[in-house]
Amino acid sequence: EYCGARYAVGVASGLDALKLGLLALGVASGDEVIVPANTYIATWLAVSQCGAVPIPVEPDVRTYNMDPLKIEAEITERTKVILPVHLYGQSADMDAITAVADRHGLSVLADAAQAHGALYKGRDVGALGKATAWSFYPSKNLGALGDGGAITTNDSELAGRVRLLRNYGSSVKYVNEIRGYNSRLDEMQAAILTVKLKYLKEWNARRADIARYYSENIKCASVVRPYVPDWATPVWHVYVVRHPQRDRLQEELKAAGVGTLIHYPTAPHEQEAYADYHWPAEAFPLTTKLSREVLSLPMGVHMTDADVTTVTNAVNTSGGNKNRVGYAST
Repeated sequence: EYCGARYAVGVASGLDALKLGLLALGVASGDEVIVPANTYIATWLAVSQCGAVPIPVEPDVRTYNMDPLKIEAEITERTKVILPVHLYGQSADMDAITAVADRHGLSVLADAAQAHGALYKGRDVGALGKATAWSFYPSKNLGALGDGGAITTNDSELAGRVRLLRNYGSSVKYVNEIRGYNSRLDEMQAAILTVKLKYLKEWNARRADIARYYSENIKCASVVRPYVPDWATPVWHVYVVRHPQRDRLQEELKAAGVGTLIHYPTAPHEQEAYADYHWPAEAFPLTTKLSREVLSLPMGVHMTDADVTTVTNAVNTSGGNKNRVGYAST
């Protein structure tokens, strides 16, 4: 109901949501799945666990999400699914991606692990494409106390297939129709998520307030702030800036008492887990460049106005702009 989708099927984790979604779409050994080059490795792992091959596509330099204009060149007769990620809590360009999929008879399964409540052209990302996979890991905008995940879809057949896959291939006890898995959403986690869901819009609004303040008051020319297309309403799972000397900036912020993280320091194609694919170092130059420059500033509903001011002033000082600002909620 929250997403505007007809069905929601709980599973044990976000990775399982991706994997079972792919399996329900018929992805099998030897198939290819179009994935972002710039993403957390779980997106790729889900493809590999189905026996399929992840085919990376470089991001849009502004949004860091999969570039729809680069997808078509990677499609072959083995391509089965396009798997965009709503990275950092901002929707990928779903109409453009779906148009490519429709031209080639492909399905779109979106990874919304970081995008609970995000909108694309006013529509919730959970009701776009063939299906949407979610993670409820504790650090997400909507997080449980442990692992959890779900798939939302408007396709009754797909929802039924996922229900079979998550429960040993069984819809009737001791009757197994397919070779399934044990991947049900734990009842305690579901109960916690049901309560927390009531607060998601409020929490996302607070994140948006903080993000707006950062974007308006971080003044350093060397710090690249997030770009938001006019059709996107992000939920700011993380607030990611870029800096040509990211490591130096991170150290200076740490010295100023501001903790940061990097999402993500090593791109999937550079991970040892995919060394057997033998991609050359220059295979995905923009993704590699981003991994060397991105830095996630503190973001979350736990932050006070004073915290936001502290972070902003620290970035301005460390990044080369000495102007200090005061926080005013908008």
